[in-house]
Amino acid sequence: MVVGKVSEFIGSLYYLCVTLLRFKNIMKLKNYLLLLALLLVVGVRAQVPSGNKYPKREFRGAWIQAVNGQFRGIPTERLKQILISQLNSLQEAGINAIIFQVRPEADALYASQHEPWSRFLTGTQGQTPSPMWDPMQFMIEECQKRNMEFHAWINPYRVKTSLKNKLAPEHIYHQHPEWFVTYGDQLYFDPALPESREHICKIVTDIVSRYDVDAIHMDDYFYPYPVNGLDFPDDASFARYGGGFTNKADWRRSNVNVLIKKLHETIRGIKPWVKFGISPFGIYRNQKSDPLGSNTNGLQNYDDLYADVLLWAREGWIDYNIPQIYWEIGHKAADYETLVKWWATHSENRPLFIGQSVPKTVQFADPQNPSINQLPRKMALQRAYQTIGGSCQWYAAAVVENQGRYRDALISEYHKYPALIPVFDFMDDKAPGKVRKMKKVWTEDGYILFWTAPKADTEMDKAVQYVVYRFDSKEKVNLDDPSHIVAITRNPFYKLPYETGKTKCRYVVTALDRLHNESKSVSKKLKL
Repeated sequence: MVVGKVSEFIGSLYYLCVTLLRFKNIMKLKNYLLLLALLLVVGVRAQVPSGNKYPKREFRGAWIQAVNGQFRGIPTERLKQILISQLNSLQEAGINAIIFQVRPEADALYASQHEPWSRFLTGTQGQTPSPMWDPMQFMIEECQKRNMEFHAWINPYRVKTSLKNKLAPEHIYHQHPEWFVTYGDQLYFDPALPESREHICKIVTDIVSRYDVDAIHMDDYFYPYPVNGLDFPDDASFARYGGGFTNKADWRRSNVNVLIKKLHETIRGIKPWVKFGISPFGIYRNQKSDPLGSNTNGLQNYDDLYADVLLWAREGWIDYNIPQIYWEIGHKAADYETLVKWWATHSENRPLFIGQSVPKTVQFADPQNPSINQLPRKMALQRAYQTIGGSCQWYAAAVVENQGRYRDALISEYHKYPALIPVFDFMDDKAPGKVRKMKKVWTEDGYILFWTAPKADTEMDKAVQYVVYRFDSKEKVNLDDPSHIVAITRNPFYKLPYETGKTKCRYVVTALDRLHNESKSVSKKLKL
């Protein structure tokens, strides 16, 4: 699926209608009805069933979090084995992207040049791992071995999940306590301060410059989740920086907007192939707040977290969106099906994936078939819309543990065949050249199919992976059918399965660049 261009016209038309609808009090009735009809058309167009049971391109991610303490204080070699075991299990389950938490509290699960080692790794903030190792670099290398993307997951503003936590002496807080505010039982960067934004961008610059990441990822924590009866303490900042705003909520949203735009520009300026993605809370706005919101009744990104996610997508400041739709089908306040349909209609011409809760999915029965859980119906919904290009599993360990036989179902049915990451054609739509000099060679390990990488002038043109397909000799070559994919590999070779020496078949090889554009194919008829 070419994600970026699927709904370009639809998105433009839709937002023309949205803009006009906001001023419907000055419109004549016939014009209002016409706009409603246009919106209906847009909704239908955005929700055309894909009709592809096994998509060749699909984002299949999983979040691996650190903030729950699952790594804390575990000896290095033991932790490496745990991570390898998790990755092996996820790879077998068809996962092709790992979102790994590397900055939970303005700290680091990597060798940061600016922030202390995380207590979620060593047990004490600022304590260097012993023996020394770099979990992010380790995970990047292990993900690349398994042809998985690696997304570095950071929390922008949070500094303490609890005020009782101690900050390392070298923490930036001790140098600039004026940059921070206490809210409830937590400590945060003040989102209003230019200094806060500069520091966060410096952290991202460090990561993108020194590590071969595929994306920078942020989840749902922008302004903090509201504490009942307690307003975020930014009156002084509003007095200093709020000029031009009469509404503090608009000003807060503007503060986050500035950060998101600046981060996107920072990343693009360093490595234009690195994506910037957001995983927001699952409700943008409720209909009671905005007629264009979802038919839900819960906390809102726009009003409560001051995160205008649709604006970020519309302006091109984010490269993908994974709303956390963790509720079950039939939830009274936030029905899963309602929200999937809403986001599918509001992708804003950016790749949209669905954040799935593994526990919630297996704990609740399908309302239409109480003998099974909700996974089949959720997967059918996810794949029913052109604007949805995949999903991400919360949380990775729940898949590994096979809760409710979730992993079994991915392997046997929903991820039965491999899938390539969707193309981000608005970032790069130029495919690499074809592989060269493909030949079969007998070695002591058996027959090997070798090829040479295509020539490339720039980093964006380079082939970084290859897709190997197999077809019967008389079978029509259909590269859109993922059942014929026998390997996705970074190696310029593939070990052929020798059978009787009489089986006629055709092998086809294509090249993928960093953004998964696929080259033209090269094929070879073989007897094996």
